[in-house]
Amino acid sequence: MNLGRMLDETCRRYPDHIAVVQEERRLTYAALNAAVNALGNALKNLGLGKNDKLAIVLPNCPEFIISYFAAQKIGAVAVTINTASTPHEILYLLNNSDARALITTSACAGRFESILQNAPLCGHLIVVDRPEYSPPSSGNFASFWSLIEESSSSLDIPELSDDDPAVMIYTAGLTGKPLGAVLTQRNLVTQSALLGDLCHVTDTDMGLSVIPLFHTFGAVANMLGAIRVGAGLVLMDAFNLDEIFQLICREKVTFIAAVPRLFLGMLFYEDADKYDVSSLRFCITGGAAMPAHYVPEFNKKFQATLVEGYGLTEASPVCTLSRPDGPQKPGSIGTAIPGVEIRIVNDQGTDCSLGEVGELILRGDNVMKCYYKEEEATREVIVDGWLHTGDLAFRDREGFFFLTGRKKRMIITSGFNVYPREVELVLEGHPAVRATLVVSKPNLLRGEIVKAFIVKDPAMQADSRQILRHCRTYLSSYKVPREVEFVESLQEKDKIHASN
Repeated sequence: MNLGRMLDETCRRYPDHIAVVQEERRLTYAALNAAVNALGNALKNLGLGKNDKLAIVLPNCPEFIISYFAAQKIGAVAVTINTASTPHEILYLLNNSDARALITTSACAGRFESILQNAPLCGHLIVVDRPEYSPPSSGNFASFWSLIEESSSSLDIPELSDDDPAVMIYTAGLTGKPLGAVLTQRNLVTQSALLGDLCHVTDTDMGLSVIPLFHTFGAVANMLGAIRVGAGLVLMDAFNLDEIFQLICREKVTFIAAVPRLFLGMLFYEDADKYDVSSLRFCITGGAAMPAHYVPEFNKKFQATLVEGYGLTEASPVCTLSRPDGPQKPGSIGTAIPGVEIRIVNDQGTDCSLGEVGELILRGDNVMKCYYKEEEATREVIVDGWLHTGDLAFRDREGFFFLTGRKKRMIITSGFNVYPREVELVLEGHPAVRATLVVSKPNLLRGEIVKAFIVKDPAMQADSRQILRHCRTYLSSYKVPREVEFVESLQEKDKIHASN
């Protein structure tokens, strides 16, 4: 099976079931599939086909799902990109991915249109707005919904192998250069089964998607898992606690997969008792560590089981998960998912004993194919078939894993990876910055935040606001330091260590 045929099979079984809800918009599986097929035909008419890259820069909306699956149905590769990306970042990603077309919103198109002249391979800009909106088409510009309306809803899916690429997601690299993790049909089809197999989600369930679908956790735990079993999906594009509770009540949401910040927000929300959330069965938290002592409080308050999982983009992403109907160990990331083998090893590559901390490495159907056009970087993380995560952990007697830290220098803020070196390179590009060191700082809601120690050039007049404005030109908002501290030298280790 491939992702395109998976959607076809679900639509055959549940054509009249609600697939997607966003505000007043509701798409049945039949309507979703018809739009996917029509866009697939339109993309083929634009010259896209098997293994061609389709860049998607969209928020959580039905058009994201349509674009994602249209790519799958013509054998293309969906390159899902963070909507917070700056034009500087987008230009690099378009060129590095060899994207042939870009689908984005009209608001983003205004920001990105000027850079396309420097991305010669990306010959088509497809702009999304509501179905009733039809911007004028000219040159390489096209309206998303006009393309769908003008195209046939009958589409033949090409033959695809399990190892054919399906999606490319960029993750931060240690050197500061984003790397495109290539995920295959096998990777994502096996991941799509997890909600049904491990959490017993069926066509009667309704999920709430708050975390972005361009993030691999959002795509798998919400979109792919729901579509595999014919469940419905309620889309949100902004974090708003009042709206979250309203949607749970109105749409009878049964599960949520999100980052700890959302569940902590729900727990601390003063007006939570005003809402009937009895439909909620379970929640999955991942992307960052959930403070263990809040898990029982959440379960008691909402009468829903909150379970923790662990994954990374290179593993498509889920590696471990606590089962909603199994034993719970707050603070644990659960046990290995089916088809995945996990080891904890020391620096010599020898297996650690139970309770001993080492690097978590894994192999299985979820391990990515490669980093796109980065053979050396791929060899560094996949050794003899084992993906080296860079995360430190230990295993207990029952097979539960517990994370203890990171072997590699990385910050995880609200579920997004930030490599300090990328931020440091941008900071060092400001004329007033002589030297800088970027570190993580613990934060209850975000897990960690980005903090920068900066040595300024005394001859330059610049404050933190000017330097951060410079950062926002080149970095997505989540990568921009939330705290800046000016120091005389980076050897002030007592201050630096105190911040970690």
